[in-house]
Amino acid sequence: MSGTYDDGVFDDGAAREGPAGGRFGEGELEDGLLEEELRQAAAILDPVPAVLRAIAVEAHALHDLQARVAELTFDSLVDALPVRGAEDAPRMLTFDADGVTVDVELTADGLIGQVLPPGPARIEMLSGPRRFARLTADDMGRFTGEAPPAGPFALRLRTGGEVVVTEWLRA
Repeated sequence: MSGTYDDGVFDDGAAREGPAGGRFGEGELEDGLLEEELRQAAAILDPVPAVLRAIAVEAHALHDLQARVAELTFDSLVDALPVRGAEDAPRMLTFDADGVTVDVELTADGLIGQVLPPGPARIEMLSGPRRFARLTADDMGRFTGEAPPAGPFALRLRTGGEVVVTEWLRA
């Protein structure tokens, strides 16, 4: 792609289309070529680590287009009043998504939760590149599990044909 730009025609005789079907403006093609050369150089000289690439691929695989996002509506670290003399108080979380509520209590030993309205559900504790833990809610919507990882985590609930995913947060 050698040549100079002059009224949309390069000295090799080829006209090149620009953005949105128009012609490239002065300098736009050169900027695009420079950007591509820099991208290729970065890929060679400073490639994305394989671990980071795997994390990105797995994070994308966790994306569920049919899922409703349950927003965090209560977090005892932020919303609750401190209790005098309470040490290592459990962290209480509440997530809501259009009629589905998930209450979770986090302790150093694990988590306890309940899905409302009550009913059986399959729950996955998502934690980025680490494989997710599978939990099951009983007929009353109650579930327990191991303590979430120190990094970000979310819960994905499958109740009937519905999928609800909580916001991501740190334990």
